[in-house]
Amino acid sequence: MNAAVTTDLYFPSPTISAFQLGPLTIRFYALAILAGIVFGVWLTARRLRLRGGTTAQTLDIVTWAVPFGIVGGRLYHVVTDNQLYFAPGKDPWGAVRIWEGGLGIWGAVALGLVGAAIGARRANVSFTAFVDAAAPGLLIAQALGRWGNWFNNELYGQATDLPWKLRIHAMDQATGQALTGPDGSAEIIGYFQPTFLYESLWCLAAASLLMFLDRKYSLGAGSVFALYITFYTGGRFVFELLRSDPANTILGLRVNTWAAALLFIAGLVLFQSRRRRPRSSVKHEHGNTPQHTSDIESKGTPL
Repeated sequence: MNAAVTTDLYFPSPTISAFQLGPLTIRFYALAILAGIVFGVWLTARRLRLRGGTTAQTLDIVTWAVPFGIVGGRLYHVVTDNQLYFAPGKDPWGAVRIWEGGLGIWGAVALGLVGAAIGARRANVSFTAFVDAAAPGLLIAQALGRWGNWFNNELYGQATDLPWKLRIHAMDQATGQALTGPDGSAEIIGYFQPTFLYESLWCLAAASLLMFLDRKYSLGAGSVFALYITFYTGGRFVFELLRSDPANTILGLRVNTWAAALLFIAGLVLFQSRRRRPRSSVKHEHGNTPQHTSDIESKGTPL
């Protein structure tokens, strides 16, 4: 089906979402997620060192957090979009083919925090110090991961004729190729709001603001992570209102819209409760500088 809106200015989408490397099929979605993880871990390690931790401790923690996060993200996606896999005529085994796309950030962060808490206890690192160090890296990882949706031609907004509209192709996710018409050209579904790009740019801006605030002000333990929740969900609420891809709803609103709104409020409450606490520090919280005894928290204690 061709789009009604066909003006010259538009933001292109790829007609390929995977390539073969010998017997392996490499998905650009997976590469985008991997790039986000690598950069996020690097930035987290750098920030945790400033709080008195080590790169080795960061790696020990993310060894737990990343697998938990991936499982949590997939579980959330499958549960909230279960009709994609378990409706009549659908393939239930698609629920485990994570490389074809489909991770829910809410589940990824929730279960990732469980993994981080386990890893922090084992690495003898304050959980609060770790999540404050990780917050900007999480946002950048999310920003990079959204480009995987671009390769998959998915998660777009409403139809539009804006100059930066996104051209979307009909993709065969099994082959990683766009479907073609009789003339051999890629089949175009239409032109839509590039919500993946809006979210990616928002995450990068929010990460920059978080790092600026963390440098300029003595934010309380847990405050950086609370602001991460607030900044991200505030933007995500707006982007969900723009999206037009199929999704389950509650009272007329997408499930993710409700999740963003509730977590935005939770983030504000958490920030208010943590902002007057001493700044999180691995050394302080484990007694290496005992003059700041008010900073000490029990090892691995969640927020």
